[in-house]
Amino acid sequence: MTSATRPRTGDERSATPTALRFGYGTNGLADLRLDDALALLADLGYDGVGLTLDHMHLDPLAPDLAARTRRVGRRLAALGLEVTVETGARYVLDPRRKHGPSLLDPDPADRARRADLLIRAVRVAADLGAHAVHCFSGTLPPGTDEDAAWGRLAGALTPVLEAATAAGIPLAVEPEPGHLLATLADFHHLRHLLGDPAHLGLTLDIGHCQCLEPLSPADCVRAAAPWLRHVQIEDMRRGRHEHLPFGDGDIDFPAVLAALAATSYQGLTVVELPRHSHAGPHFAEVSLPFLQAAAPATRPSPSTEGSSA
Repeated sequence: MTSATRPRTGDERSATPTALRFGYGTNGLADLRLDDALALLADLGYDGVGLTLDHMHLDPLAPDLAARTRRVGRRLAALGLEVTVETGARYVLDPRRKHGPSLLDPDPADRARRADLLIRAVRVAADLGAHAVHCFSGTLPPGTDEDAAWGRLAGALTPVLEAATAAGIPLAVEPEPGHLLATLADFHHLRHLLGDPAHLGLTLDIGHCQCLEPLSPADCVRAAAPWLRHVQIEDMRRGRHEHLPFGDGDIDFPAVLAALAATSYQGLTVVELPRHSHAGPHFAEVSLPFLQAAAPATRPSPSTEGSSA
């Protein structure tokens, strides 16, 4: 049983907060070969990586996916990196339409293409021993009734959740500004529509909380804790969906990280700076010390307890 799925005891919840494990998203290192990106993150001291399946980093549509995944798995193991699989590649399915097709598209065949990508991601995650598979709803197509869109979303995700359940991998849906599923309240609406399946979890983007949630980011963490399977982190300002380097926005990071640690969150907390990929190595280098300085003093995480220094 992995640390991500190990049951928490009452003592763990009441003890000194759990040490957080930090990662960096490969969508912020798009100009690097995947091997080079992984080596960079290991050298910098990251605990893991948010691996976006894309044409330059483990293309999910190219031949021999299983064999290529095994090679990546060996590389991750050699470098001591944990992984969460992310599916936010902009043009992996459609070279002309950002994030298209989505789970909300009017054409059932298009919705099925997105669902197939997510099922492929579940298989990759299972082979890599990943914490979770991240996904999102997509934007409301023009002229589409919201109730109909929620029905499409629930229907398209059903086979994905079946695959995730069979693989024992949480599916972590991200509330995304401008999407149908944009807020924590929207996540709970989807959860109830689907009958609260055990393998449906949440990706919480801390910047998105700052951007549009009524609660503070730290309060969002506490409210989301029972469903939290993946965390993305960056700075942001209220009312403006722009991913910023740490210190350039308004987020109280010590409060956020203290809340995460207090909930015994055991996944990765992954830096999400896709629009800064042109300077990815620099931002990877400066982001980890910032997070480590802002994190609370903690006890070792369950995956490192009992290990020697």
